Amino acid sequence: EATRRAWKLDNVEIRDLGDASPLTMRDIEANQGTIRNVRLWDREQLLQTFGQLQEIRTYYDFRSVDDDRYWINGEYRQVLLSPRELNTSALSTRTFINERLTFTHGMGLTLSPVNQVTPEGLPHLFVQDLPPASNVSLNITRPEIYYGELSNDYVFVGTGQPEFDYPVGLGDSSAFTSYEGLGGIEVGGFWQKALLSMRFGSLKILLSQDIVRGSRVQYHRNVMRRAEKALPFLSWDSDPYMVITEDGRLKWLIDAYTVSARYPYAARQAGINYMRNSVKVVIDAYDGDVKAYLSDAEDPIALTMASIFPGVLRPMSEMPEDLRAHIRYPSDFFRAWQFPTQSAQDVSSDPFLRHIIMKLPGETTEEFIVMTPFTPKGKHNLTAWMVARNDGDRYGQLLVYRFPRQSLVFGPQQVVDRINQNTEVSRQVTLWDQAGSQVKRGNLLVIPIEASLVYVQPLYLQAEGGRIPELKRVIVAYENQVVMEETLEEALSVLFRGTGLEDVSTQLVPSAPTATASVELDLTVGDLVLRASDHYDRALNAQRSGDWATYGREIQQVGDLLRRIRDLSGTNSSENQ
Repeated sequence: EATRRAWKLDNVEIRDLGDASPLTMRDIEANQGTIRNVRLWDREQLLQTFGQLQEIRTYYDFRSVDDDRYWINGEYRQVLLSPRELNTSALSTRTFINERLTFTHGMGLTLSPVNQVTPEGLPHLFVQDLPPASNVSLNITRPEIYYGELSNDYVFVGTGQPEFDYPVGLGDSSAFTSYEGLGGIEVGGFWQKALLSMRFGSLKILLSQDIVRGSRVQYHRNVMRRAEKALPFLSWDSDPYMVITEDGRLKWLIDAYTVSARYPYAARQAGINYMRNSVKVVIDAYDGDVKAYLSDAEDPIALTMASIFPGVLRPMSEMPEDLRAHIRYPSDFFRAWQFPTQSAQDVSSDPFLRHIIMKLPGETTEEFIVMTPFTPKGKHNLTAWMVARNDGDRYGQLLVYRFPRQSLVFGPQQVVDRINQNTEVSRQVTLWDQAGSQVKRGNLLVIPIEASLVYVQPLYLQAEGGRIPELKRVIVAYENQVVMEETLEEALSVLFRGTGLEDVSTQLVPSAPTATASVELDLTVGDLVLRASDHYDRALNAQRSGDWATYGREIQQVGDLLRRIRDLSGTNSSENQ
């Protein structure tokens, strides 16, 4: 009882799932919000791909990829984003002027939906390039990143030296800027320059003619160290993440904890036995402004700190709404649990801890949650899954969904074993590995739908010596069935074809053949033509490499799509007449 109170687990709501009815296509249709947000890109693979496609120059780096959610073009979408930060150690010419006065900041970010893939198997980008351009309803008006995860050195801004902003064109042309914010400390006269020269151990500061009265020096620019300096009485989550505000600014959100080792009778984990996520910290990427908000008004330690330092911890009601829409239950709170394994080679500490947009059983709308499945100790079957809610007034609610004791629900290790034993999957992976490519298996995703679970695993293909993983196949497992198709929609269609369709008002095209049936109900003739062309190109590639099995399968796909085009064209002609 004391342990549950100390770790704030005394308010977990237990919900028992009834015996699961077999999933049908109607269930898939009713949970399209969940299906559309299944994360097909692993963070590691996407970070590598972002780096190859969007770093643009060697002095830019993507340090991490973060999950978040936005209303995009009127739809609630889960996205993955990565800030493009400056790495001065990668500059071709490392001089005092370059490192301290010219190259001062990163530029924008790259953002993509979790589930969309180009025909080449690459992520579909919503925000990309330099300066950052958006093709959706997200706009960045202040893309400069002076404070970030890689910003470890001091810089001077507002100097006589123009600041590099971003590269322009194909050559060495560049756009320059001058800092307009209030970040850092204003430089005064000779004696202050002398003190700064002593502080940073560089005589060049004192001698520089570019650093003048009115210039500003920025230091403590690493957002984690900045937060620790400002609020030393808190402990910190390991994953700061960036948010685009409504007015287009970039801000960092960091979760902070109050901890103690002195809660009576509570069990210890990692040297502490009390923990609360009581503070949300916001740091502006442009001017370094730090604001802290009290997110748990029932935490006695946080309340005491708020009394000791009046005005430092602001009430949560003062956080702007556009930022409150992006707070999340921190995943470090889950790391005390023992997680199920995916395979003997799985070294991830939390391979099944996932943020996802989904509709929970019994609910009517999708929401952003963090969830993890649970297996009995020493066993591989699943017994329950737990979620923490993130949206609106439901933020912080913990729910556990328990499976009936008398039923067997396959766990991740058992599902992976079944996937590995599937002859089609094994044959295709072996073929790719022999063709000078490397197959990378993505993390197995556990997707709750109604009272059942569907497992999804992406397969990536990376050319030997290459650095860009491409998403080539999606494996879907349900109960004792395993299918592998080019897209999630096709895999679900193959898996659930013919189940519950008589109850769906908008059905799949009746003549849609087995290999290409899809839950994408609004495909046009143009869409089908593009798909047919894509399959035809794959057939030609397979023919050149002597892979006749793939050639035959791709040509069959082309024929099936052509029949669908004929059927749709006939329907449209009849309607026009």
